[in-house]
Amino acid sequence: MHVTKQIITTCLLAGCGLSPMAQSKQKPNILLILADDLGYKDCGFTGSKSFETPNIDALSKRGMVFNNAYAAAGNCAPSRAGLLSGLYSPRTGVYAVGSTTRGPVKAMKLVPVLNTNDLNGSFVTVAEALKAEGYTTGLFGKWHSGRTETTKPEAQGFDVYFDSRKNNPNKKRDEPNDPKGIFSLTSEAIKFMNTNKDKPTFTFLSHHAIHSSQESRPESLDRFLKKGLDKKPALYAACTYDLDESIGEIMEFLKTSGLDRNTLVVFTSDNGATQQSTQEPLRGNKGCYYEGGIREPFIAVWTGKIKSGAVQNTPVINIDLYPTFLAVAGNSRIQPDGENLMPLLLSESETTKRNQLFWHFPGYLNDPVIRGRDSLFRTRPVTVMRKGDWKIHLYHEEWLLDGDKKNPDKNNAVEIYNLKEDEGERVNLANTNIQKRDELLADLLKWMKTTKAPMPSLITETRKPILNEGGDGGE
Repeated sequence: MHVTKQIITTCLLAGCGLSPMAQSKQKPNILLILADDLGYKDCGFTGSKSFETPNIDALSKRGMVFNNAYAAAGNCAPSRAGLLSGLYSPRTGVYAVGSTTRGPVKAMKLVPVLNTNDLNGSFVTVAEALKAEGYTTGLFGKWHSGRTETTKPEAQGFDVYFDSRKNNPNKKRDEPNDPKGIFSLTSEAIKFMNTNKDKPTFTFLSHHAIHSSQESRPESLDRFLKKGLDKKPALYAACTYDLDESIGEIMEFLKTSGLDRNTLVVFTSDNGATQQSTQEPLRGNKGCYYEGGIREPFIAVWTGKIKSGAVQNTPVINIDLYPTFLAVAGNSRIQPDGENLMPLLLSESETTKRNQLFWHFPGYLNDPVIRGRDSLFRTRPVTVMRKGDWKIHLYHEEWLLDGDKKNPDKNNAVEIYNLKEDEGERVNLANTNIQKRDELLADLLKWMKTTKAPMPSLITETRKPILNEGGDGGE
């Protein structure tokens, strides 16, 4: 569903949501803390032995941990577009950062679908939807969803936008005591919540950490160097440690201010870790669609509402945050592709209504990942689905060039895995469980048809892939 500004305005005039004036003091606050490139295995509560994340670990004990939470895409911009719009990528057209033609052109067998760099202003973002419900909204940190007049944060629903890098454009590196702007962003977010504590707020704390190149406070780096780590892994761990400390600061503010009992807090990341951090036993890293590229740490805390120490294994995805936040605000009428998670959060239900999640990437990303499929690319064109414990990858080069559904036994287009038994996606069962493969493939193709997912095209004399690295570093 493409939710436009016209649709939501009409809906609100018709009374779909609660009256903002009448209900504002009763509505809960929402705090979304989004890390950048923090991998699933980069936290203590998810099993890391190298990183120290005491505040995130404490957060996991105070609320509900989701063990099967996903980003909407394998890298930053499309993941954020999904989170903000509540829509799968075929609807937004945002697939990559900069370009979908990234890597050695001569090794590309298809012409990728062109990328849309900005989240179109016609989409109603979650911030706009919450504003319509009486919320004051603030974004602190990374936006990465458009720079034009119609796509910048102020045009997409945020009353307040602060980024320490944007506000000081001449500063290429952050101050030693404020690596990646971690603490200045956190301070501004706290100031925003405190200033507006008499009305409902949506605070989106969107960190630049720990995205490469990493930065840390000198004492944090020294902490991990003394543990015997080499400089690069020590810097990665130190940046994560600083991010963790800032989360402790904002949670302490909520407690001392008394806002914690009326604030839903969600902590997650926008995609998997870079190749600097192995995600084993998960396969792959940022930019691919194996588990290491898209599975994320995910914690929800709401004092007095969400049970402490709760664990949820139902698969969820960050596009679910849109309808969840709207439900918190009192409006359950407007439904994008995601699903309202409140029944799970309040332990009213054990599972979601749906049993499928989808990803579509019709292009190429450079730089191979750890234990990936490819020695040249993080990913080639692929569409992916998780259904229950099963996951299917459909690779479009082989599918389009080597016989598609007429020849699935030989063309290597399809990979299927049972994640319950093989979360590392090591054993492809496509040719040993043909019945399950065909079931999953039929569901995947149906979704692609329903969403009109655009496909890469065949190379011809007049139509060839043209290199455009695009992006930002490892994006």
